[in-house]
Amino acid sequence: MHAIDFYFDPISPFAYLAFHQLPKTLEGQSVVVRYKPVLFGAILQANGQKGPAEIAGKREWTYRQVLWLAKQMGLPMTMPAAHPFNPLGILRALMGAVEEDGAVNRYLAGEALDHVWTTGEDPAEASVVSAFSEHVMTHISQRGGTPLTPDAVKLRLRQNTEAALAAGVFGVPTAVVNGHAFWGLDGLPLLADYLTDPTPFDDPQGTWQRMVDLPIGIKRQ
Repeated sequence: MHAIDFYFDPISPFAYLAFHQLPKTLEGQSVVVRYKPVLFGAILQANGQKGPAEIAGKREWTYRQVLWLAKQMGLPMTMPAAHPFNPLGILRALMGAVEEDGAVNRYLAGEALDHVWTTGEDPAEASVVSAFSEHVMTHISQRGGTPLTPDAVKLRLRQNTEAALAAGVFGVPTAVVNGHAFWGLDGLPLLADYLTDPTPFDDPQGTWQRMVDLPIGIKRQ
């Protein structure tokens, strides 16, 4: 059985799409998925990158593309009232239910993503965050659990983000399995191929491994 860490931030529309596509990708596979929230902004900062929504032209293209993709996939999708937005409120509410391994259950991961990408609300609005937090607390209570303290929430979110960076994650969503990172919605078919036959991915002389050693021809200042 393979253990997959699915790193995501609800700020990403591709995380929403990939989350709902994942069960189809994993059909017939022996896997366990750990849904791990991370702070995408911190990953961007660590890698010296801008997010797609911070680049003029790419921002509009991304929104048009994800709405088209959702329609093709038969998924409801409504842009939030503002994007990008500060996801910390939603993330910290979600992290209140995190387990020892840094993961939340699939139900709550889906609730967070659906909350952002189907309601049309402003995910950073205090009342929206409060309502989602209450929903998470109710879920925890019904399962007989105890929510994490605010300090523990901040620590776990930082630990998840640091673990993602250590695993080579540079964007969300990313599925990490056996040291291999599969980025984005369009990385899911590659993930399925790996799970079916990992040999080409692990071959030291194969394309997957050799690309690590490809020389850099020029660096921009």
